[in-house]
Amino acid sequence: MSLHPKLRRPLRWLAYIALVWVALTWLLVLVMRFVHPVTSAVMIERRISAWRHGEKDFHLHQHWVPWSQVSPWVPLAMVAGEDQKFPFHHGFDFGSIHQAIDAAEDGHRLRGASTISQQTAKNLFLWEGRSYIRKGLEAYFTVLLEATWPKWRILEVYMNIAELGNGIYGVGAASRIYYHEPPAHLTPEQAARLAAVLPSPRRFHVDHPSPYVQRRVDWIEQQMRQLGGPAYLDARHPPRDIRRQ
Repeated sequence: MSLHPKLRRPLRWLAYIALVWVALTWLLVLVMRFVHPVTSAVMIERRISAWRHGEKDFHLHQHWVPWSQVSPWVPLAMVAGEDQKFPFHHGFDFGSIHQAIDAAEDGHRLRGASTISQQTAKNLFLWEGRSYIRKGLEAYFTVLLEATWPKWRILEVYMNIAELGNGIYGVGAASRIYYHEPPAHLTPEQAARLAAVLPSPRRFHVDHPSPYVQRRVDWIEQQMRQLGGPAYLDARHPPRDIRRQ
């Protein structure tokens, strides 16, 4: 069955546009496999929001810190608190997704089941929100990240762009502001406190943790021990020559 002649041209253009989109986005992801991002879509969105709402005292703090200059407790704390299956899944934790759906069907509030890979894709390339379009693009970029970047690179970028307070992005800025220490010197407890605020970094506070946040800190520290310490991520570390950069 052949297509109507009037449909062939627009379909051909749609296919061309789709191929160009895939090529350009994959090229962008490939470049960022090697080039450190200087900002992210979520940071840009936050700057625009502050400007629109007249937040004159708002300042955005972020500076890049390579994997080799971050305490090994920091990536472990983030994995322990956010995505314990991160070393093993391919971008999506379908078990957690099914559990979240089952909980929602039982009348509980729908909770997030995003992996670190998904959060990295969203923070780096997209915007805040829960629309189907954004979730679809998030899944698309997650596939690109997992297909193009090694696990350690995804985690390295996540550590550097995750929001850890109002206007505070990444472990480099957070460790300096909260602890007055370089990120290489952070202890397990300090790393756990950073990870504990990730679900809601503008509501929870690293420097003045509420009882709920402190319970999360204690739980994350316990999970870090049960996972076996930094050795849990050893297989996902960068090659030795990269660690020395």
